[in-house]
Amino acid sequence: MPLDIAAVQASLAAASLDGWLLYDFHGSNPIAQSLAGLTHAAKMTTRRWYYYIPAAGEPRGLVHAIERHNLDGLPGTMQPYAGRASLDEGLDAMLAGASRIAMEYSPGCDIPYLSRVDAGTFESVRQRGVTVVSSGDLVQQFEAVWTPVQIATHEAASAALYRIKDRAFEVLRTVATGGETITEYALQQQMVDWFANEGLISSDPPVVAVMANAGNPHYLPTASSHQPIGRDQLVLLDLWAKQAALGAVYADITWVAYTGATVPPEMARAFDSIARARDTAVSAVQAALDAGRYARGFEVDRAAREVLVHDGYADVILHRTGHSLGESVHGNGAHLDDYETRDERQLLPGSGFTIEPGLYFPTFGVRTEINVVILGTEARVSGPRQAAITTLAH
Repeated sequence: MPLDIAAVQASLAAASLDGWLLYDFHGSNPIAQSLAGLTHAAKMTTRRWYYYIPAAGEPRGLVHAIERHNLDGLPGTMQPYAGRASLDEGLDAMLAGASRIAMEYSPGCDIPYLSRVDAGTFESVRQRGVTVVSSGDLVQQFEAVWTPVQIATHEAASAALYRIKDRAFEVLRTVATGGETITEYALQQQMVDWFANEGLISSDPPVVAVMANAGNPHYLPTASSHQPIGRDQLVLLDLWAKQAALGAVYADITWVAYTGATVPPEMARAFDSIARARDTAVSAVQAALDAGRYARGFEVDRAAREVLVHDGYADVILHRTGHSLGESVHGNGAHLDDYETRDERQLLPGSGFTIEPGLYFPTFGVRTEINVVILGTEARVSGPRQAAITTLAH
């Protein structure tokens, strides 16, 4: 979608910034690529490009002469360069008069997902007498807030994922009752077919993980490496996808089942803890909205994790509470994180994110994952929340 230059300039003025400098080399800054509209274009970006949006006046681009048309879809003037001398001259002219600008940089790399500008480029800008501040709040506003159409694509994708989850549980039910045998990979591939039937696309196939494999948050079965699923076993399903439409955004859910009649107590206790942590996180987001403010990512992570720590699970927490959703499954907005990083960005209206606390043991793992979209003063959960591990036999 086109970058709203007037809205960007209003935000820059409100933040007392002279401008926002977008920079990319060879895809090193996917945020800048997305904002410039290059992620969906069949264009070569093998050279450095810069696009400067001043708080007032016309934007200016600096592009290599052999790729001079890459930014033609953006408003403003485009200055070609070729050699180092012309690049330096172009940067001097572009930044003349600027004293404080934003770039994709995070002090101390507190938010590595945002910190996309390399140290050399950062130094090059500062050597021109310019102070660089983080563009985190700008990225939130112009890259992480969804339009009503995008919200609708998320909700449709979410509903489809729940249908696929239900179909997968029905297959597992036949395993639980002794009517069928199946492997992680075979069930995964059935789910991939169901994605296509639902008109969904995904960056990766879904996770189907049994017992100890569920204790690995990034386990993914493959044709050459997978396990059979038997009776009286815990199975974790993690599935993410979006509609096959330009601008569509992801949904991402995780559910856990047990191919038996009675869930072992240690599994049931662990799941009860993550379910309460998940609901505590939702309540924290909603409480902030009720108080007339927007929760920050680290606050929500902390609220959820305190439940898990209180329950004695501090040593089996391996990741943050949630991540931003967008046109990529891991979006460019605020993450729910005070564990791996400290994300101080606000969860803004129109943004979507996961809440997915998990606990990981040597013999099994549990995770519950829901999606939340902030609509006005409501933290709306996109689908049902799993209350307990689903038993698939009687």
